[in-house]
Amino acid sequence: MNIYVGNLSRDVSEEDLRQAFEAFGQIESVNIIKDKFSGEPRGFGFVEMPSKTEAQSAIDGLNGKDLKGQSLNVNEARPRSEDRKGGGKRGGGRRF
Repeated sequence: MNIYVGNLSRDVSEEDLRQAFEAFGQIESVNIIKDKFSGEPRGFGFVEMPSKTEAQSAIDGLNGKDLKGQSLNVNEARPRSEDRKGGGKRGGGRRF
């Protein structure tokens, strides 16, 4: 299961995140998302856990918990929708 982890402190490393989640089971991967231009962390990441049961335990156990001064927002990651991939649609008025 792919797990979204939000509200990460800039001080949290992928190893910190791995250690927090390892208490609940096996970790497949950890990825903190960084800005492609500055390289700075964007405040969220993803943890992949092969067992859905262990992943749900991690979500229940870590959501709202403090990690390096920030209260984590942890839930099942949703697949990217077409609207969120960027590009294309812009708001605005109707043209006649």
